[in-house]
Amino acid sequence: MKYYATVGLLFLAMCYTNAQEIKAPRFGKGILNITGKDSTWSMKFATRIQLLGTATWQENNDNSTDFDTNFLIRRARLKFDGFAFTKKLTYKIEIGLSNRDISGGSPYTNNTPRYIYDALIKWNFYKNFSLWAGQTKLPGNVERVISSGNLQFVDRSLLNAEFNIDRDIGLQLRHHFYTGQNFLIREKFAFSQGEGRNVTVGNIGGYQYTSRIELLPFGAFEGNNEYQGSALKRENKPKLMIGATYDFNDDAIKTRSNMGTFMETDTKPYETDISTLFLDIVFKYKGFSFLSEYANRNADDPIARNSDGTPTGDVVEVGNGFNVQAGYLFNSNWEISGRYTNLDMDEIGEYRKSYEDQYTFGISKYIVGHKLKVQTDVSYLSAFQSGNEIMARLQMELHF
Repeated sequence: MKYYATVGLLFLAMCYTNAQEIKAPRFGKGILNITGKDSTWSMKFATRIQLLGTATWQENNDNSTDFDTNFLIRRARLKFDGFAFTKKLTYKIEIGLSNRDISGGSPYTNNTPRYIYDALIKWNFYKNFSLWAGQTKLPGNVERVISSGNLQFVDRSLLNAEFNIDRDIGLQLRHHFYTGQNFLIREKFAFSQGEGRNVTVGNIGGYQYTSRIELLPFGAFEGNNEYQGSALKRENKPKLMIGATYDFNDDAIKTRSNMGTFMETDTKPYETDISTLFLDIVFKYKGFSFLSEYANRNADDPIARNSDGTPTGDVVEVGNGFNVQAGYLFNSNWEISGRYTNLDMDEIGEYRKSYEDQYTFGISKYIVGHKLKVQTDVSYLSAFQSGNEIMARLQMELHF
């Protein structure tokens, strides 16, 4: 009897739902965008996927060549955002579902998939001051803060892969002001746990402190276009942003500050102070876009050692990186772009120096901006101590 009652209720619910007129936002503005009747809350729900195909040709030191292909769901995300009680109190939740999104489980994350990317509350508590609390991206290099769905190339550069400080859980204080008529200055400060996202065992080392300043002498970019790849907004006047970030991770326990692998010893995790510096420039005018970044990482004692002084094999990756890229967007929304990246990682004791140059040429077709696009790029990598590599990639982005 209960079975038939349940089926009947489900049938009535379906009939009622079909009888209602559901008005969804237009493509690219979310699947569901609702506001409470008393306007005390809102929620926008969206989803996005990236489909990626990659082919690589690698030259080995013995002059042989390896060929490899890879097809995968690069990203699959669910996104929620809106306001609660007042429009000065907003929130964001982002969940990753692809294998690449949730990989990286360890004893420090209870060996579970890392589903949560963002779980954040933002409070505009006074004039131009905002307090952020939760897990989200730290105010690091521009290329990292740009969403993976808004990139100019198929993926970010080698500089970002090596040096970015990604996400962490903690507090951020943000402020902006104008000096003169158009000169915009933005200040960002973060205090975080220092061990990356989804860590569940509590703080082990020290804490992480991040500060960033951004100078925009010609005023704000249209629609935060400085934090989007390409020049889809086609600024009618030249826009420029000069930024600098300094990050200090006290008693860090991972090989790349709050990223990389945990440095274990025979007794406890290895700890050392790690500092990271970023300098970047973004320029856009009409269909032209330009981005340049410099990164540097240092550590007090980069070689992890056991209690008897023997090396564990883990080393903090210290050195410098440089990335420059530019593109031009035609009126047809086809774009051509080029990128050069250099990594110069230090030689530490018996650990070899690493030196890499990568040259990338990309072509993108923006069908509905970054919400629906097809991108392809070809890269040539010249690496010290290893063979050269050619990589070709094709990717499609679909973002409701």
